[in-house]
Amino acid sequence: MKGGLKVPRISLILIGLVCATVITLAYVKSPFLSSWTPSQDHVFQISPDYKVKDEEVLRERNRLGKSEESVNFEPTISNSSTKGSSTKDKVTEELITNTEIEGSAGIPPSFTQRGDLKGALEEKSSSREQENEVAAPVNSADSPIVNLTSASKDHGCNFAKGRWVTDDSRPLYSGFGCKQWLSSMWACRLTQRMDFEYEKLRWRPRDCEMEEFTGANFLKRMENKTLAFIGDSLGRQQFQSLMCMITGGEDRPDVLNVGREYGLVKARGAKRPDGWAYRFPSTQTTILYYWSASLCNLTPINASNPATDYAMHLDRPPAFLSRFLPRFDVLVLNTGHHWNRGKLNANRWVMYVGGVPNTNRKIADIAGAKNFTIHSIINWINSELPKYPGLKVFYRSISPRHFFNGDWNSGGTCDNTTPLAGGKEVLQDESSDSTAARAVKGTAVKLLDITAVSELRDEGHISRYSIKATPGMQDCLHWCLPGVPDTWNEILFAQL
Repeated sequence: MKGGLKVPRISLILIGLVCATVITLAYVKSPFLSSWTPSQDHVFQISPDYKVKDEEVLRERNRLGKSEESVNFEPTISNSSTKGSSTKDKVTEELITNTEIEGSAGIPPSFTQRGDLKGALEEKSSSREQENEVAAPVNSADSPIVNLTSASKDHGCNFAKGRWVTDDSRPLYSGFGCKQWLSSMWACRLTQRMDFEYEKLRWRPRDCEMEEFTGANFLKRMENKTLAFIGDSLGRQQFQSLMCMITGGEDRPDVLNVGREYGLVKARGAKRPDGWAYRFPSTQTTILYYWSASLCNLTPINASNPATDYAMHLDRPPAFLSRFLPRFDVLVLNTGHHWNRGKLNANRWVMYVGGVPNTNRKIADIAGAKNFTIHSIINWINSELPKYPGLKVFYRSISPRHFFNGDWNSGGTCDNTTPLAGGKEVLQDESSDSTAARAVKGTAVKLLDITAVSELRDEGHISRYSIKATPGMQDCLHWCLPGVPDTWNEILFAQL
């Protein structure tokens, strides 16, 4: 009987082994059970963003022959609030294309565009403009790749910080041409001046690549839009410069004079109208300039008296600006050099505040009045901006004068002809025009900071040159065109 029990025991053991095998196989094959087991496909997987970044670093390091530690691809962003962001977040932001520049109607780039980024980087590396410096990434449209954080801070670039470089492709238009837009008194090629090295200089911001200006790109970006310059004669120079830049200095009979739409017509007995307005029919782009030296409203105190004084309303914007603001898409304001006692007296301007003659001693002096006016006008327009969400407003910082050994009426000169004799680089972070910087702070009005950039260019003024070559006072305020104001417009274009 004992021997008869061995077979069932062996059978039970075999049955148990078979069942265990079946259960094990079922466990391995079952999707439900296997889901509890960590997949090797998802362990320590590197993000595609990091891979792209590593490829860029390696490519740039090989091109420049620098060690990995010496190459920094992170954008310099002043007052950045992204210190707590992860490295992955920064890399992802750098790959987001600015939709306004690209005109992609708000559609973010797909991951397939990164191949275009790689090709554009390699193409850009062969450009002579690099001069052994690390260039900002560009996409297939040859426009800067802008990260999301810097897009809210003027593309993360301080355009006023950088240096002047020589560029043989300059100027953007001929000083012998552009007679349709350029006043002859500012066309230094038509004077007895013989040195023109200053025309070959181009401004390069330190922290980013500034997009190359072309008339076609400007008109496309400003399609169905109006840009208005309102300010003094330096604003007029910037206006004329832009017209020459857009047209390349060529005659454009198709461009329409639309000054009448804005009341910009020459009054009886006047030397010129209060401004000009032109429209490019191909894109319905309008560019205009209105003369307002003080940037405040002027009204005759006694309209029936031809010799009347004028109320200079320090707290009111020019009537032209108030009236036509709804028609503007981009507005550039400036004032500065007419704020002196001699000019106010010559123009018969009397300071008014609140509709009555000013009695506030704090703003009775010229500096106080100018500061009060700039703040007042910027605060007014900032309060108007919510009504016009598409409007971009810039306040242009003051254009520097370069009178040496005296002032404009006391023998001051600016006849240096050596470009960049005083230096070629701006390293400061803050604007040299503290009044303008303080006025726009905390508002939606942007600072078009050109002061320090222009300070290095004393050789670029009209100086002692004129068409008639007659001796007299030197003009160390206005600029030769082509010249420095072209750079102001390039900086403006980069921020549109």
